[in-house]
Amino acid sequence: MKVKTVLLLALLALALTLVACGGGEDVSGITPVAEATTAVEETAAEPTEEMAEPTAEEATAPTEEATAEVVAEATTAPTEEATAAATADPAAVPTVAIVAGGGPTFQQVSDRGVLRCAGNQSVPGFGYINPDTNEFEGFDIDFCRAVAVAVLGDPNAIEVRPTTANERFPVLQAGEVDVLFRNTTWTISRDTSLGLEFGPTTFYDGQGMMVRAADGITTLEDLDGGTICVQSGTTTEKNLADVFRARGIDFTPLVFDGADPTREAYEQGQCDGFTTDKSGLVSQLVLLSDPAAHVILEETMSKEPLAPAVRHGDNNWFDIVKWTVFCTINAEELGIASDNIDTFLGGEDPVIQNLLGETGDLGLALGLNNDFCYQVVKQVGNYGEIYNRNLGPDTPFNVPRGLNDLYTNGGLLYSPPFR
Repeated sequence: MKVKTVLLLALLALALTLVACGGGEDVSGITPVAEATTAVEETAAEPTEEMAEPTAEEATAPTEEATAEVVAEATTAPTEEATAAATADPAAVPTVAIVAGGGPTFQQVSDRGVLRCAGNQSVPGFGYINPDTNEFEGFDIDFCRAVAVAVLGDPNAIEVRPTTANERFPVLQAGEVDVLFRNTTWTISRDTSLGLEFGPTTFYDGQGMMVRAADGITTLEDLDGGTICVQSGTTTEKNLADVFRARGIDFTPLVFDGADPTREAYEQGQCDGFTTDKSGLVSQLVLLSDPAAHVILEETMSKEPLAPAVRHGDNNWFDIVKWTVFCTINAEELGIASDNIDTFLGGEDPVIQNLLGETGDLGLALGLNNDFCYQVVKQVGNYGEIYNRNLGPDTPFNVPRGLNDLYTNGGLLYSPPFR
């Protein structure tokens, strides 16, 4: 009985200690009290030779005073410091930055010293080889440069791999490029079955139709029985079939692998209409021999959110691309541009201090320098600068901002807080 009493008191002390710890603690591996009690009773019923007489140490059982002390500790009220910490505003409690170790893509780009982007070479305004300089330029190319600044500090540390619509995904999946910036529509199938992650939408677009002004075509229905030039491997090809089928419009698709042969076939008169994203039609229009002889119908046939893509599974790299884009949007919202950014340094606005890396460790948590956003805006520009440089009023395209304006101006561009 002495052994049973000793063990039962010990189990009581253990149970009281567990109550003090609270239900959130991991107690896996600790025998439940009910099972332990049963085991003790079985042991006490059939004592072994070793257990016949308790030793002096075994006889030292927890006293009533010791048990009372355990109970007192378990019921002691929390200190003022603990209560204050539990009720404090989470935003006011300082946190320790977790330094990103850097995913495999980040490490490869850092070791290589060059960012490899899948891009376009035949869509002026977005991705195009300037015949005068033989250099890539365009809206998508500038975002590739922005990521290069964030990671490598150099907007020119890029290699653009020109790809067709059919090539772009396999090239990214195979690891031949680090990121895809190529007027690519974000869809659920591409986001899942292709093993990709899409960053923030950089351009909100929709599919349109180009026709010859002399043909008098004003609606899609006017194309009934006609031939439509369309690029393969795109959402455009499927949208065309879906929309025309739903409206009962008969047509013959003429499919090509790239933007250049699609446009050329249309200009040669092989097709009655030429369809792609409206931004693409605007850029192709300036390449026609007589742009004034063609019109883009007002109707928009689909939603085409164009966004960068990376391989699924490398969360660190996905975060870097994502927050580089958000950096350009947030900077425009705050009025911070490449030509005035230095005037914002040393100010007292905590939002701007965080964005520019003057306070906090937001860059460090990405594995980047804390001033990565400052460098992106300083060397490449904010979103508005990138847009106007490639598509704005001083370009041959003069594409209105529309949905691609800041949310404060009625558009859809919105950056989560840099906090």
